[in-house]
Amino acid sequence: MSVELYDTLSRSVQKLAPASGDTLRFYCCGPTVYGPAHIGNFRTFLIQDTLRRVLEVDGTPVKHVRNITDLDDKTIRRSQEEGKSLVEFTAYWTDKFHADCNALNMLPPSIEPSAVAHIPQQIALVEKLIEKGHAYATDDGSVYFRVGSFEDYGRLSRLKQRELKTQNENSAGELNDADEYDRESVTDFALWKSRKPEDGANYWTSPWGEGRPGWHLECSAMVDSAFDGETIDLHGGGIDLCFPHHENEIAQSECAHGHDFCSHWFHSAHLMVEGAKMSKSLGNLYTLDDLRERGFSPMIVRYTLIAGSYRQQLNFTFDGLHASQSALTRLERFAEALLAKTGESSDSFNKNYVSTDAPEDFGRLSKAWDALRKNLNTAACLGAIFGVIGSNPAASLDAEGARSMLRSFGSLLYALGLELFTVEAKQVDAPEEIVALAQERWEAKQAKDWGKADELRDALLAQGWVVKDSKDGFELEAQD
Repeated sequence: MSVELYDTLSRSVQKLAPASGDTLRFYCCGPTVYGPAHIGNFRTFLIQDTLRRVLEVDGTPVKHVRNITDLDDKTIRRSQEEGKSLVEFTAYWTDKFHADCNALNMLPPSIEPSAVAHIPQQIALVEKLIEKGHAYATDDGSVYFRVGSFEDYGRLSRLKQRELKTQNENSAGELNDADEYDRESVTDFALWKSRKPEDGANYWTSPWGEGRPGWHLECSAMVDSAFDGETIDLHGGGIDLCFPHHENEIAQSECAHGHDFCSHWFHSAHLMVEGAKMSKSLGNLYTLDDLRERGFSPMIVRYTLIAGSYRQQLNFTFDGLHASQSALTRLERFAEALLAKTGESSDSFNKNYVSTDAPEDFGRLSKAWDALRKNLNTAACLGAIFGVIGSNPAASLDAEGARSMLRSFGSLLYALGLELFTVEAKQVDAPEEIVALAQERWEAKQAKDWGKADELRDALLAQGWVVKDSKDGFELEAQD
């Protein structure tokens, strides 16, 4: 069975394979680098990373292109607020994004183009659209795409089945503020924006005057550059990008080149936090650093963000992070039991077994591997793995059987991007109220009030603390 994936355009699960050659051409809309990426951003990027890993384990090479949006209204505004050049400002946040990606065990893209580095290509694309009658310049030096010239506009988002009067709202029902045009309507969108005083030094010379590209144009030009203007096999992004961003990419690219822009569209659903929509006002736009400060390792965060179906909203909770921590511990104990049969230590596991070198037969873990290849069903994959773990297979395996299962298990972990045995225990001083609870539990144990002792143990666990008893007292350890 080859890899299959839901296609937003056809509204069906389709086989995913290169249209020509051996390498799958995969483009992802990357971060806008004006601040740290939050966990909602990273859910999409991690799902894309997992899909790439599954394809590679399945034997399909991937040319993965993920852009950096370093030029839009937000990057310009924030850089000026901080008194920095656009290049200096966006370089800082690009480096921060890369550091977070590395911590989350994300593979680097094959190519990572930036919008600023592709201004000439964007101008050339606008010129081609004007020449073909799909775009027009206005008196102020802006250029707009003429949507009425593209008969298929709206086919990705089913635009014609809805009553949309402007492009101010995206396909997730949110304000489309990625690029704040002076003119936005369902009939036209900006390709080139004339220079405004608030742009400062951030403008370029064009045939229509000084200005800068519109946000939608940037991705089309970078796709052209990375893939030589050919049809790409797969395009990914969050569901909020379906309209207008991806719809506009299709329109301007297909009108410019006269052939299909992309064969397969891949969108990830939104992230909720503790049952609420993510927003600055609620203070729940958590970053990786925020969660690390609360004692959760990047691998726990990765597990949490990929564990649910990518097509369904994920409700991110701190209870869920604790559950992910427990799940990773179970995976480690499973690996240790198998390694004990082979005489190897846990130190060798990631090096010897976690790779794209997958076995032809996953054996008892075949159900888990099939789940990943069938529309990236990470939840079913993990469920199948824990089903095998629950049967305690190590008890009946000899050394060769254990090695075989370790190879299958390691390939699954590579596909999921999960690394085991990487989290070091952290010594953290417990707050006074936690120490008081632990002391009260110790006294309950001495009094043989087992019910109260268990109740207090659970209260400590709920607040992220494990109490370890010894003959003469206890120790507190923060859950990582």
